[in-house]
Amino acid sequence: MLLAHRIRIDASAAERDYFSRAAGTARRVWNWALGEWQRQAALGLRPNAMALKKQFNRIKYSDPAWLDGDGKPWLRSIHRDAHSQPFLNLAKAWSRYFDQCHDGRPARPPRFKKKGRCADSFYIANDRFRLEGMSAVLPKVGRVKLREALRWPGRILGASVSREAGEWFLAIQVDVPEQDARRSRTRDGVVGVDLGVTSAATLSTGEKIAAPRPFEAALRRVHIRSRRLSRKLQMAKMAVGVVGRIPKNTRLPVSKNRGKVANALSRQQARIARVRRDFIHKVTTRLCRENQAIVIEDLHVKGMLTNARLSRVIADIGFYEIRRQLQYKALRYGTDLVLADRWYPSSKLCSKCGTKNEDLALAERNWTCGVCGTEHDRDVNAAKNLQRLATNALGAATALPVASLAVTLGTAAGLAPAGGGKVTPVRYEHGQQDGSGQEENDAHCRQRSR
Repeated sequence: MLLAHRIRIDASAAERDYFSRAAGTARRVWNWALGEWQRQAALGLRPNAMALKKQFNRIKYSDPAWLDGDGKPWLRSIHRDAHSQPFLNLAKAWSRYFDQCHDGRPARPPRFKKKGRCADSFYIANDRFRLEGMSAVLPKVGRVKLREALRWPGRILGASVSREAGEWFLAIQVDVPEQDARRSRTRDGVVGVDLGVTSAATLSTGEKIAAPRPFEAALRRVHIRSRRLSRKLQMAKMAVGVVGRIPKNTRLPVSKNRGKVANALSRQQARIARVRRDFIHKVTTRLCRENQAIVIEDLHVKGMLTNARLSRVIADIGFYEIRRQLQYKALRYGTDLVLADRWYPSSKLCSKCGTKNEDLALAERNWTCGVCGTEHDRDVNAAKNLQRLATNALGAATALPVASLAVTLGTAAGLAPAGGGKVTPVRYEHGQQDGSGQEENDAHCRQRSR
């Protein structure tokens, strides 16, 4: 099983300087490769990443654009992994773009990276560094101190160094043996989880888990720091006579106060991300540890974010991140994770008699069933209906195909990818059932529940 561990580096001033230059090198090589790819494509050629890499290797130590003021190749001071990995990343980006276009999905081609507007990171191959307890020996910089030791045993596949709010982190990808990656459950419950705005997660047991909403809590401080930075940026533009958008290749003077305000804003944003990440990790770990089956809805989060009134709250809670973490943790705990179809009317169905309330509006948080008279809390009722998909309490009409063990790309908190399986969605079909395989699924679910 592929897992990643992201460890903070206690970097010295010299190490920070090298990390910044290496990340800048990776960014500049990406931009060169992307520009050359576009130029060749415009000429009717068929560029590929490996050919571009060979072309770059022929000029990187001799072309004037890649020499310093003394006419020496400055790339020799940066380890080669930092300026070779961008070509592989570009190949993956174009391949993903072409696949999305072929499947008819929304697609966006690779874009140029700009300093300050993209993540600073660079790659290190597994044979170019080694770990020694709470330290790592990296190429060009030597031994660096780490805040903690690597927690996963297994074969190291690679690492990446990245920056977040002025601090540098080493994300290590490890191929962990199955017996070490697996975790034991404390209970074997079956739970339905309804994600919402008023409560981040409502369980079928009736428990409601509130989200910390860190961005909403820190919104005033973010606005203050943003205004301070904006004012200093305007003064820098006035100093060089720039009005409106900053022209390309124009460098604004950077004052120490502007740098301090920018760092304060980035630290505030990093803290918001850490609080949200900590909450989601605790909730998803608890759900997988205590249940043998979890049912959640296949929410269209991207579409939900188009709602101007709810987008900030939805993004602050992290709907998709909750689903992503549940998917890879379910595999570690041996938990079956099921995605109910996004059109399944979990809120409109009475969890007692199964009657569907067609007139239920989004603003109605409580409603009463017109057939059996049961009073429902909207979120709790939805969670119970999701749970009954797994337990097959509503019979063959909502019989559950068994979901495969799931894991998603990007395990844990690292930057490295991981492979995995899929999750089978459940569709709600009302009315008379045909011979579409629902009967076999019903029998299969009953056999698994014994």
